[in-house]
Amino acid sequence: MNSLQRPRTGRVIAGVCAALANRFGWNPTVVRLLFLLSLLLPGPQIVIYIVLWILVPAA
Repeated sequence: MNSLQRPRTGRVIAGVCAALANRFGWNPTVVRLLFLLSLLLPGPQIVIYIVLWILVPAA
């Protein structure tokens, strides 16, 4: 498995979904869709995304 790093290419906003997809070998589009669907549920999804944006280093 790859380390968790935000890629320089293939980003949509900050590269968090792409980083998670690369780390676990998933399709980035699927991860983005799952994230968007999770926004329909109550919870701290946006806060978690921002925290990961800050904590996950860029490639």
